[in-house]
Amino acid sequence: MNPLESMVNALQSNIVLILLAFLIIVFTLLAVRIVPQSQKYVVERFGRLRAVLGPGINVIIPLIDRVAHKISILERQLPTMTQDAITSDNALVQVDTSVFYRITEPEKTVYRIRDVDAAIQTTVAGIVRSEIGKMELDQVQSNRGQLITATRQHLADQVDDWGIEVTRAEILDVNLDQATRAAMLQQLNAERARRAHVTEAEGKKRAVELQAEADLYAAQKQSEARRVQADAEAYATSVVAEAIAKNGLEAAQYQVALKQVEALVSLGKGEGKQTVVLPASALDAFGEAFKLLKGRG
Repeated sequence: MNPLESMVNALQSNIVLILLAFLIIVFTLLAVRIVPQSQKYVVERFGRLRAVLGPGINVIIPLIDRVAHKISILERQLPTMTQDAITSDNALVQVDTSVFYRITEPEKTVYRIRDVDAAIQTTVAGIVRSEIGKMELDQVQSNRGQLITATRQHLADQVDDWGIEVTRAEILDVNLDQATRAAMLQQLNAERARRAHVTEAEGKKRAVELQAEADLYAAQKQSEARRVQADAEAYATSVVAEAIAKNGLEAAQYQVALKQVEALVSLGKGEGKQTVVLPASALDAFGEAFKLLKGRG
């Protein structure tokens, strides 16, 4: 074999090796799939579901397997939805809702539902109308938490077959039509007026009760004062009686004369009194008192 033929054969061998290495590199690049943390890949083989690739490095068979769908598993928020609903007492309300969800089983979402967002919006509208139809208008306004809980539970049951997890369902606002709003405002004003009258009446009632308690307290204190005075007078009487029993009639006369003297002294101390006219009996009282005092001394 001449040198030229040897060079041709060597070149051909090198080309084959290069092509083989290139094919191996391409095959490896096609076989290896690196899935981001926030996604899942749905792999099909000849048009049928083969596997769901999770985050990280995964290997498939090139030319046989293919990544048909790349699904984000991040939490999503649907645009705010507004739907009309009628309460059990025939009041028309407009409810603004918002739903947060995420895809947990991409194979169900891909092969069981075409438009996930539209399907969830339709489901939420039906659930909200059904739940509000069971409530009166006052209950819708006051039991919003109960309405949110019921909506979330029913929605979770409905979308479970689609591989979706509902993380939050919120009732953002409940709006009323103009006629209903005016009627509620009138009712609110009437209720405020009623409460004001009740408060005023209760205040008057309490004032009467307090006045009655004050009068009762004053009467009790007056009664106690009269009882103390009566006790003092009774004690004084008993002392006089005891003195009469021990000393005879002179002790009684002495006490009477002493009281008369004390009364005349008080009369003389009055303001503006320059002259005191004493009756004859008063002078006799002085004399009797002095005699008694002298006798007792």
